[in-house]
Amino acid sequence: MDTGLGAPARVARPGEPIGPDELRLATRNHGMPLEALRYDVTPPGLHYVLVHYDIPYVEPGGWRLTVDGAVRRPVALTAAELRARPRRTLRVTLECAGNGRARLEPRPVSQPWLDEAVGTADWTGTPLAALLRDVGLPDGAHTVVFTGADHGTERGVEQDYQRALPLVEAMRPEVLLADTMNGAPLPPQHGFPLRLVVPGWYGMAHVKWLREITVLTGEFDGFQNAVAYRLKDRAEDAGEPVTRIRPRALLAPPGYPDFMSRIRVVAPGSHLLSGRAWSGTGPVVRVLFSAGGDWTDAELGPVAGHWAWREFRVPWWAEPGSYQLSVRAIDATGRAQPVEPPWNVQGMANNMAQRVPVVVPPGGGHGAP
Repeated sequence: MDTGLGAPARVARPGEPIGPDELRLATRNHGMPLEALRYDVTPPGLHYVLVHYDIPYVEPGGWRLTVDGAVRRPVALTAAELRARPRRTLRVTLECAGNGRARLEPRPVSQPWLDEAVGTADWTGTPLAALLRDVGLPDGAHTVVFTGADHGTERGVEQDYQRALPLVEAMRPEVLLADTMNGAPLPPQHGFPLRLVVPGWYGMAHVKWLREITVLTGEFDGFQNAVAYRLKDRAEDAGEPVTRIRPRALLAPPGYPDFMSRIRVVAPGSHLLSGRAWSGTGPVVRVLFSAGGDWTDAELGPVAGHWAWREFRVPWWAEPGSYQLSVRAIDATGRAQPVEPPWNVQGMANNMAQRVPVVVPPGGGHGAP
């Protein structure tokens, strides 16, 4: 009997529609409605969610965070003991590495994200680096593995969700063990009672329902590092690991939408469009806007934090007709968001420029701002 377990990763056939498996994933996971780009900080219920397996139920009273492996003083800490440690709050934009996957052709079959797998929150917790120093790292320490409480099977491999960071990344002062989101305890879907926050990295690194930290003297060959989240052109390639968030800008949808197509209806005349832009490799320094012709510079708002998205605004005079609005981000390292998608077999890190179809009817539409 074919149980469906161990199904290999695959790319959709030409013209193949999204199937029941992808719809099931899309029902469990959700993106941020793009109109929520107008919030500096995303309300938890609107922030994107990706859950690989199940949302585990964690009994707070019995929960411990174990720190072990190649350390001199292994510990098992309660939530109260973690809260008693020095605390820090950071505003951080998180984006799923698969954001934009459903726009690729051919389409890698997995969670069918369009543009909405993103959100920004104020995360509060204790810095990881200080805890690692306290448990004592030997000279040969090389890698830090983070194990969550969510458990399942992926491509035939039974596993707890685990991701690893090189020690140099884990020791960055801004990496947090966070128990608070926007001033409140973590919601279950966001990792209660504790999650890792790795500013600048795609969401797969921000392990939720964290229960164990293990220091290794060598590399980590777990599934989520060695097999999943790799940039590769063919399934059999080893590929390169997915790490930092690539530059991206998203426009808050103007006007009002058609229910099914989400095409926007916008009244003729003057509009001040807005959106957010971010990058994990450097601060965003330019956002370019196009209504189907030349690219022009948007006006950037103040920097809300090194790891948080940045608001931009751009005036647009709308004449009657059909348009495709688009925005692109450029960060301080010179990395620019591409117009066309960078394809790879897992559909990772597709930061192609957003396209927003807009209709401007003669005389405007009812209620069109």
